Amino acid sequence: MTERKPPGMSTQDWVEAQLKRAQNAGEFDDLAGAGKPLTKLGDPHDPDWWVKDFIRRENIETEALLPPAVLLRKEKQQVHDKVRGMRRESDVRDYLADLNRRILISIRDTTGPVVPVGAIDEDAILAQWRAERSDPAQTPEPEPEPEPKQKKSIWQKLFS
Repeated sequence: MTERKPPGMSTQDWVEAQLKRAQNAGEFDDLAGAGKPLTKLGDPHDPDWWVKDFIRRENIETEALLPPAVLLRKEKQQVHDKVRGMRRESDVRDYLADLNRRILISIRDTTGPVVPVGAIDEDAILAQWRAERSDPAQTPEPEPEPEPKQKKSIWQKLFS
């Protein structure tokens, strides 16, 4: 426990005496980080340092910080790649309808930056999706189903 400051001594002198005593006792030897420079001491002041540090530390995608209109524009550019991985036409239709709905909501919303994002042509994308699906090189041949065996009756099992 730390001893009390003597009544006739100034606080600064008392703290210096405590530090000298600890240094002489070797309490500051072998501390973690000894001899290493302090991090971010030489960096210029950045008011958003804590946000950048949080994003780096938590591995947050920086794309999540973009305005919704910019995100929609990026998603619209990647729509063919996303649709290519879908298997059913109903999934493609649902995705395209949802994307168009979000684009229309973004157009109506006047807050944030104005990024021109037009609605997508669902029929053209569906036609391209169908064309990629109907390519015989991409669709595997369905295997013929084996013919079901006739079940033997109890009498056939007994006498066979």
